Amino acid sequence: MPINRLNIRIEPLANPRPARLPEALGFGRRFTNRMFTQRYSPEQGWHDAAITAYQPLALDPASAVLHCGQDVFEGIKAYLRPDGRINLFRIDQHMARFNCSASRMGMPHIDAELHIEAIKALLGLEHEWIPSQRGAALYIRPVMVSSETTLEVRASQTFLHFIILSPVGPYFGSGLSPVPVFISHDYVRAVRGGTGEAKTTANYAGSLLATEQARAKGFQQVLWLDAVERRLVEEVGGMNIAFVYDGKRISTPALSGSILPGVTRDSILRLAPDHGFEATEDRIDVNEMLADIESGRITEVFAMGTGAVIGPVGRFRYKDKDYVINDNQTGPVAQRLFDILTDIQYGRIADRYGWTQSMDIVNETACLQRSASA
Repeated sequence: MPINRLNIRIEPLANPRPARLPEALGFGRRFTNRMFTQRYSPEQGWHDAAITAYQPLALDPASAVLHCGQDVFEGIKAYLRPDGRINLFRIDQHMARFNCSASRMGMPHIDAELHIEAIKALLGLEHEWIPSQRGAALYIRPVMVSSETTLEVRASQTFLHFIILSPVGPYFGSGLSPVPVFISHDYVRAVRGGTGEAKTTANYAGSLLATEQARAKGFQQVLWLDAVERRLVEEVGGMNIAFVYDGKRISTPALSGSILPGVTRDSILRLAPDHGFEATEDRIDVNEMLADIESGRITEVFAMGTGAVIGPVGRFRYKDKDYVINDNQTGPVAQRLFDILTDIQYGRIADRYGWTQSMDIVNETACLQRSASA
């Protein structure tokens, strides 16, 4: 596939920073030298594609995104393989979800192949920022925001699409160690018919107060219940969740319109049966779930998402009562699935599912350099 079908303008950098990364990366705190941008208008469609220096965005104070919150984003990772090449994991699914989110928010689609091309073009120039530490990766954040200058409450006519890169460690600093989770009964994340199944910032903004209150009590995340009955389990933090019954069956809440269709969630559902586990999508009542923890039927609980991959849950608190899972230890099912999935992502084992796309760093960089000088 030609590297520059988007006619990307590649601007030279005056004083690029060397990619010197600390051992402890954190998550989303450092950014590479360059970013990708392009703009949309009804007359021109997507245009003015460019890779420039990482810099502040120029937005009018009356830009629609600041007043109506019309925006979407994605989270993808680039992984360093043992042979030095880059793996992109299920990037086609991420691009499809980006466009689904855009549809829900009344925004234009971006051609999926061209979107992937833009990501590869940026990675080709910034590959030195991909960390080599075990469990680390280069996080890719595509974003689309409404940019029309108006205070009217309606869909924007113009949009800005940009992509930034951040070298990251594990989302939870504790790695695969279990985290405590507070179950919220007073606050909700999303409602069916709302925007819960779209990856838009409003869903996350509405979760911040409850999350901060939970952290003040010593909990790292919030488990969200449905907004109507306040009893059906939905998501944990910004991730999907799964429950392991008797060490054999993995159950996750069925997609309902208020739950984000996670790429990691889908990967676990597809991987599990091939490794001896039954995987089901169910309506999970919080009271029944907690009773199953107390009886020992639920042997493990874990979150699933691009940032953490798998994050075990060691303890729930609901209505002033604590429920400890597996003695607050990482269970064998979570460990097994984490190992298999990350081995595929990093190219340590063969990808029998066709989920990864590998980039040859040397060839990609050479192509981009030729395109920039043409």
